[in-house]
Amino acid sequence: MAAPLRRHCDVHGPYAAARARAEVHRLVREALCAGSRVQQTVEDAATLVVSELVSNAVRHAGGACSLDLSLEPDGLDIDVSDPSPEPPRPRATDATSEGGRGWAIVARLTSELTVHSDGHGKTVHAHIDQVR
Repeated sequence: MAAPLRRHCDVHGPYAAARARAEVHRLVREALCAGSRVQQTVEDAATLVVSELVSNAVRHAGGACSLDLSLEPDGLDIDVSDPSPEPPRPRATDATSEGGRGWAIVARLTSELTVHSDGHGKTVHAHIDQVR
């Protein structure tokens, strides 16, 4: 892959996560057309990660966010930015909890997971390693 492939979109509303998942699949197709193959495990992990991060941003940070994807030689970078400076707050869960597991799942699927806040909003950055 000569140069990183990138995608950006602003998402909002009830179909935001679906749009984010579609962007992952478009990036993977673009990579294939450019002669690079993204491992199925990377695509599957990225689909779940963007779905969770975008859903949480829409639900907890005002209903809109932006998604940036960058396919690098070592893997896939995902950035989800929203207008809330509040960092994600993982919740304790038990077998009867209906939610609260997403952050832990995202952390398991990624090799890097960071949150950057500038006081006016935040960006959650995740990296999924390309399997060799």
